[in-house]
Order: sequence, then C-alpha cells, then structure tokens
Amino acid sequence: MPRMDAKLLELLVCPVTKGPLVLARATGELVSRGARLAYPVRDGIPILLENEARALSEDELDRLAPARPNPETPR
Repeated sequence: MPRMDAKLLELLVCPVTKGPLVLARATGELVSRGARLAYPVRDGIPILLENEARALSEDELDRLAPARPNPETPR
C-alpha cells in the first residue's frame, strides 16, 4: 500500500459526518467510524465520495479501526 502523508490524513474528514478518518493499513482504505464507511485510496489519492465507499459491518469496523478510548470517560 502506498504511504499516505500524515499531515494530509490529519486534514481529511469524512464527507458524510465531517468526523475523523482512520487509515486502515490492512485494506488501504480510510475508515469513518461515524458513517461506517471505508473510502478507497487509489495511487495515494483518497477517493472521498460516498458512492465510492463501501459499507462496513460492526465486526469489520472494529477490526479495521478500533474505537479509541475517550480520555474524558472515567475508568
């Protein structure tokens, strides 16, 4: 999988939810947990079109982009 510039990844958001995207290295896709979508990256270029994204099941979502712990949630 081609590398994705870290600065670019910080700037990109899901076009559906406007939330963050996580790079799933296993599949070479950008994953939106909020939208439950995986956007393809072709030749290093993210394709952030809803009709190009594929829907993710809950299991696949957890495998590709595990939920991050909320630092404000008490343990």
